[in-house]
Amino acid sequence: MTDIPGSIFIYEEGPREGFQIESGDIPTADKIALIDMLADTGVRHIQIASFVNPKLVPGMADADAVVAGFTPKAGVDFSPLWLNQRGFQRALEYRSRLHMEGALTLYASDAFLKRNQNRVPEQQRAAQHELIAMYQANGISIGRAFVSAAFGCNFEGDIPVERVVRLVGELLQIADEHGEEIGRLGLGDTMAWATPASIKRVVGAVRERYPDLTLFLHLHDTRGQGIANAYAGLEMGVAHYDSAVAGLGGCPFAGHAGAAGNVCTEDLVFMAEEMGIDTGIDLEKMIECARFAETVVGHPLPGSLMKGGSLKKFREARQTASVA
Repeated sequence: MTDIPGSIFIYEEGPREGFQIESGDIPTADKIALIDMLADTGVRHIQIASFVNPKLVPGMADADAVVAGFTPKAGVDFSPLWLNQRGFQRALEYRSRLHMEGALTLYASDAFLKRNQNRVPEQQRAAQHELIAMYQANGISIGRAFVSAAFGCNFEGDIPVERVVRLVGELLQIADEHGEEIGRLGLGDTMAWATPASIKRVVGAVRERYPDLTLFLHLHDTRGQGIANAYAGLEMGVAHYDSAVAGLGGCPFAGHAGAAGNVCTEDLVFMAEEMGIDTGIDLEKMIECARFAETVVGHPLPGSLMKGGSLKKFREARQTASVA
């Protein structure tokens, strides 16, 4: 076990991860209102929209309006997601409002790659070189790289750890061929196959081969393992996490109905702070965001803190009783 970090960095993905899978028509104004609320919680990075094909992901059909409508806030990075060159070109139109960082992605599952992007591995690798050329032409550095489906796949089953380590090496090599360095490397539990044991196994193997890499975890909670997997990541010293307020979201191409979103932001913040780990996030404000998100989508969301509340009021009541 690596030393547990004293602080962690949370990348809030609820507005993008969440609204991409909702079947109902979510008003653009409500999406923007949630983004503005989240920006006031102390979170430093919010992924707000995806520039993807609206025919395939109808929930992102208003991405341009969302990006044009949110209120920028000092100290908070607002970023988009793109999966290909066309999406990147759309994002560039809003460069003055967005935090633009280059991203590279390889898939540990060929079947999921075909389903998600209609590509074979050779095409996906070639696309990464094309993306880097576009990034460099626009003065954008590579902020992160990502191995999708790193822990298992609904279409291929268990993913060999050796394959994940090999793909990490390929991403590093692709970047190096263009004189670039990867800021942080993500391992994605895209279809919620991870358990605490596999988190430690995969993170450990990547760390053993590439000890200087900054890792982040992208965890889904479809099988109820999200917060447990985050805890396992903390035990392995991982200090960067994607999360979604209220547990919003899910992957529309994961192949199972009811796929849950990222590990719930407020639940992760609560666990971290109870462990003495600083997040920089106001938990009570994040709980308010979670409750608003549930109102926006019009159905129950899986977050626990939004229902049970934090321990703050109970501790305050106890202190008051002790003083009296």
